Amino acid sequence: MYKAYKYRIYPTKYQEELIAKHIGSARWIFNYALNKKIVSYQQTGKGLSRFDIQKDLPVLKKLEETKWLKEVNSQTLQASLEHMDQAFTGFFKEKKGFPKFKSKKNNRQSFSIPQNTYTDFTNGLVDIPKFKPIKCVFSRTFTGTIKTSTISKTPTGKYFISILVETPDLLPNKKPLSENKAIGIDLGIKTFAYLSNGTKIDNPKFLRNDLNRLKKLQRKCSKKVKGSNNRIKCNKKLAILHESVSNRRLDFLHKVTNFLVTNYDTLCLETLNVSDMIKNHCLSQALSDIAIGKFNEILNYKAEWYGTNILRIGQFEPSSKMCSCGIINRELTLNDRVWTCKTCLVTHDRDNLAANNIKRFAFLKNNTAGVAGINACGDMISH
Repeated sequence: MYKAYKYRIYPTKYQEELIAKHIGSARWIFNYALNKKIVSYQQTGKGLSRFDIQKDLPVLKKLEETKWLKEVNSQTLQASLEHMDQAFTGFFKEKKGFPKFKSKKNNRQSFSIPQNTYTDFTNGLVDIPKFKPIKCVFSRTFTGTIKTSTISKTPTGKYFISILVETPDLLPNKKPLSENKAIGIDLGIKTFAYLSNGTKIDNPKFLRNDLNRLKKLQRKCSKKVKGSNNRIKCNKKLAILHESVSNRRLDFLHKVTNFLVTNYDTLCLETLNVSDMIKNHCLSQALSDIAIGKFNEILNYKAEWYGTNILRIGQFEPSSKMCSCGIINRELTLNDRVWTCKTCLVTHDRDNLAANNIKRFAFLKNNTAGVAGINACGDMISH
């Protein structure tokens, strides 16, 4: 099993300078390789592999204008070429965006070390090539083989190391599918998640609650002279506030996903196209605040760790519009949170109905219902 462990590190001034050189060199090599691949394709109609470009590294280190590449770990430069190659693969095979040139102003500043990372849990040190041991705070230990590591710097000036470890643990077998131990989950904006058993998980709205403070800081920063120390100080305050919002949101997502995968054997959800949903300018900010994409990412890998099943239904299923009698209310709008069926006169809470319908549709789709089924109101029915 592969697991990533992230720790905060405290480099010395010299180590900070060396980290900056590694980040800058990795960015330069990425841009160099991207430009070379584009030019090659334009001139010859053929692309270059990362191994073709990797042959340039010894030459570049000997040139006067790029001899500074010798100061950094050669594995980091090779890893940057691999990242560029992966970006091209994502563009052609997975239809992702075309790779972009990296900027030194980008908030994501990092570099990778594919091999030779060592940890000293006793003394709180981590050792990587070209560096003397760096002070590290290990919030937890691990056992296994270290595969790769990545050092990153945040906009607030903090340094972290993320270590990918191949642990001796094996992924557990998936738990048996049972409706009694399953839960339907309807994700929303007002309520973060409504479970089919009636449990509500409120939306903490971290960004919304701090929005006024963010706007005031942004206005103050915009009025500072570009390049001045005051503008740098103001931007750091802004970055600290953004980091606080992000950390609180991530902590919330981890707590919710832990609760779900440890308490239920099967989770039933809708397949949501988050990228298209965010294009709605009326809802984009609220959708970004709940981070549905990140929630699903965390939920997926934790479900693998715990052997929890995840069943998904299509995004166009009438989960909140179908009554327990089978009638679909096509006149329902987003403002209608409670509605009454004109046929059977049953009144539904829209979120509760959606959660139960998601669970019902998921089991019907997978043809996994046991001796009992469940209707849209959450009542058990026999087959």
